Formats: sequence, C-alpha cells, structure tokens
Amino acid sequence: MSPTSRSISRAGRARRARGNVATPFTAVLALFLATLLSALVSTVALAAPAHAADAYRFWGYYQLTSGTWGFATKGPDGTTPADGSVEGYRFALGDTSTPRLPRAVVTFDQACGSTPAVSGSKRVGVVVDFGRAADAREQGATVPAPYATCVTVPTSATGAQVLAAAAKPRVEKAMVCGIDGYPASGCSDTVKDVPAAAKAADQPVTIDVRPASSAGSTSASGAAASSSAAAPASSSSSSSTTAYVVGVLAVLALLAAAAWAMARRRRADGR
Repeated sequence: MSPTSRSISRAGRARRARGNVATPFTAVLALFLATLLSALVSTVALAAPAHAADAYRFWGYYQLTSGTWGFATKGPDGTTPADGSVEGYRFALGDTSTPRLPRAVVTFDQACGSTPAVSGSKRVGVVVDFGRAADAREQGATVPAPYATCVTVPTSATGAQVLAAAAKPRVEKAMVCGIDGYPASGCSDTVKDVPAAAKAADQPVTIDVRPASSAGSTSASGAAASSSAAAPASSSSSSSTTAYVVGVLAVLALLAAAAWAMARRRRADGR
C-alpha cells in the first residue's frame, strides 16, 4: 500500500471514529430526554391516585331503562324525557366513577298508572332519594324519606322542567344543589376522608308514591340544571393531565426527530 493510500485510510478511520463519539449536544439531548420521560412517568403515576381519592356530596341524575337505573349522560336541561319515562335523583357521598343509584326502582306504572294521559302533554315518573344519614352534610341531620311522583308536563319539557314540576330544586350556577330544601346549603362538596359508614353498601328502602302533579307550562327559571355540573366536575383534573402528557409526547417526538436528523447528517459527513 502506498503512503498516500495509508494516509487516506487513516483519515477515513478517524472520521468514522469521530462519528461514533457522542458530541456534547448529543449528551445534553439524551439527558434532557431522560429527564422529560422521568417527569412524564412521575406525573402519570401520581395523578391517578390523587384524583381517585376525591369524593363528593352531590345530587346525581339518573334514568330508568328496562328496570335498571343508569347515570344520565346529559344534564336535566339537555334531556327531554319521553312520555312514559322515569327520572331519578339521589343525594349521596361518592364519586362519578361508582355513582350511588336511587335505592329502589319505581316503574312508570307504579308512579303514573293512576294518572290519566292528557293530549299534548306527557307523563313522567320522578323518584327523589335523599340518601342515608351517612351521606348528610351534618351529623345528626334529619334525612327526608324518599318518594316518587308523576308529573304531567308539555311534551317539549326538559328534565329540568320535569324536576321543577315534581319538586322544589335549589339551583346555583346551573347546578342542582338541593331538592325540597335538602341540603339547605352547600353544593357538590369535596370530601377528602370518606367515613366508613358512607363507604358501606346501600340497603334497600321502600319508596312511597305521592299523588301526581300537573304543570301546564313549566318554567326553566330556577330549574335549569346540568348533570355534568350537578355531578362534580371531576374531569377537569384528568383533562389537564391528558393535555400535559400530550404536550410532553409532542416535545419528545420533535427532539427525537432532530436527534435522528443530526445523527444521519454526521454519518453522511463521515463517509
């Protein structure tokens, strides 16, 4: 091999060796990515337990379907109950992931069977369950007995107007905070330490049916309610966490793309 060839060969090996050596930028980038990834994992790991620990005292909104209570997917003011349906409200201490259902099923026939149909109107059964003593805001508070009734309202009446025809809701900032004066104050209170009595399973109760009431024209004033508001706004913290995670992943993707491009450029320079 000639001296010139040996010189070219040594130069090529030197360039390849330099291409395999981590530059200060590469080292800083790797450290930065590792730090971001660690922060992301810590945030996701810590966010769920903190969120799950919160419980609330609130009026839940439910609908009876095929003899089973289900948590309403929309608020009362965003729902137009059909003729022959049954709406339910339950005050309880719990969370939205495992809602406390009304403690008894009252069918439409039981609530409205003796109420004659009226042309241009609809009949809707309403169940109001004030919950247990363990759910009350104050120890020793007298919890009203649950009841059911039937209302006759215009066919266009919303769930909020149905409730206003059946009971006296206390509404604050579009949230159903009380029904028939219970509770007298407070609204979707956050509870950090849930007592054992409140965690206990519900016991069956008997719900009496009260005489039906009619409302030729219901007013939404003082009755507009939203299930997403009456049920605590627990999705806000999870939404913030999701946005943070998406942002971090986007930054990681951009940095990874930049690192790949620089590594490719160095390999091309080393050829």
